[in-house]
Amino acid sequence: MPEAFFTVDGDSYVPGPMTQGPWGATMGGQIVGGLLGWGIEQSGVDPELQPARFTIDLLRPVLMKPVHIQTSIQREGRRIKLVDGALVQNGTVVARASALFLRRGDHPDGQVWSSATEMPPLPTSSDGFPADMPFLIWGYGATFEGSPGIAAGEWEQSHSQKFAWARMFRPMVHGYPLTPFTRLAFAGDITSSLTHWGTGGLRYINADYTVTASRLPDGEFIGLAAQSHYGTAGVATGAATLFDQHGPIGTSSALALAQPADAFKPTYA
Repeated sequence: MPEAFFTVDGDSYVPGPMTQGPWGATMGGQIVGGLLGWGIEQSGVDPELQPARFTIDLLRPVLMKPVHIQTSIQREGRRIKLVDGALVQNGTVVARASALFLRRGDHPDGQVWSSATEMPPLPTSSDGFPADMPFLIWGYGATFEGSPGIAAGEWEQSHSQKFAWARMFRPMVHGYPLTPFTRLAFAGDITSSLTHWGTGGLRYINADYTVTASRLPDGEFIGLAAQSHYGTAGVATGAATLFDQHGPIGTSSALALAQPADAFKPTYA
C-alpha cells in the first residue's frame, strides 16, 4: 500500500512530509479537507445516505504538526444527516467542515436541462511524475493537450477554459483504505487553482471550498472542468464541474483572496 499522509498516535494524527502544500511550511488545503472528510466518514454514516455536499472553511494555516479531529451530528432524520467536523491544532480550531448526507431513492422520470461539458480523455500513463508525489494531476487547456503537474504549460500560457484529471491513490490515514468520499473531499481544493489561475499565474489562495455530488466517484480519478471565475478588489469566486471516468457527478466552488505574485511555490509540478 502506498505511504499514507497521516499516521495515528493515540487521538492525534501525525502528518507526513507529503502533507505540505504549495504556500509554505503548512499543510495543503486538499490534505486538510481530505482528513476532515475522512474523520466525518469515520463518525458513522448509513451507507444508503449519499454524501451530497461537503464544505470546508480553511480558517488558519495548518502547521506540519499533529492535529485532532472533532465531529458532531447537527441534524439526523429519516432522509437527511448533517455532520460537522473541526480540525484542532494546539487547542485552536484551524479548519472546520460540514457534510450533508441525503438518502438515495427512486429517481424521477423526465429530463432536466444542464449545460454540456466535455472532459479530456483519462490519462493513460503516469510518465513525468516523481515517484514520491502526494497525488497525480494532469493540467489541460482548450486544446485538450495535457501535461503532468498543477503548473502545467497549458495553464500558464492559456487564457481559455482549464481542465484537470487528478488521481488520488494514497490513503489519508495509515491503515485505512482511501474511500470515494475522501477522494471527493480531497479533490475539491483543486477547484481554486483550476478556476483562479490566470495569465499572471496563480494569484489567489482559497479560504474555503465546497463540493456537491449526485453520486460517489468510481475509480481513482476525479476530473474538474472550470466553469467560471469572477473577481473584484482581490476577492474571487470560481466554480467547476466534477467528473469521474463515467461522466459528470457534481460541482465544486472556491472563494479566494489575492496573494503576492511570488507567494505560490508549487510542489506538484
